[in-house]
Amino acid sequence: MAITQAMCTSFKEDLFQGEQDLDTDTIKIALYTSSATLDSTTTAYTTTEEITGTGYTAGGVTLTGATIGTSGTTAYVDFDDPEWTSASFTTAGALIYNSTQSNQAIAVLSFGGDFTVTSGTFRIVFPAAGATAIIRID
Repeated sequence: MAITQAMCTSFKEDLFQGEQDLDTDTIKIALYTSSATLDSTTTAYTTTEEITGTGYTAGGVTLTGATIGTSGTTAYVDFDDPEWTSASFTTAGALIYNSTQSNQAIAVLSFGGDFTVTSGTFRIVFPAAGATAIIRID
């Protein structure tokens, strides 16, 4: 069991088949415990080892502010930083997925260990839009 950061292989195939539209589909991010098994072979959102806790709803939150662009030879999509307020939980990673398209997986994020929030705000700070964006094709 491990969470390995990766762009999901199935997502890459979906792009070539025109199945995902990241600026009009509903893109969500769900949080997971360190017991989850998520990696490049993940194909869809799952509730297995999804976290529970105050301020967290199964399925996670919808990502907003999609920006699609290019920087040099890199194509990217960026979103506003997601957050959970008045939260109390522990998480070790996340799955970005497309809820419009049968919950198809997009990317796995590993936080490198457990992060705990107690009666506070948990925010994932995405890298800036451009060549270092969280979802990119170099």
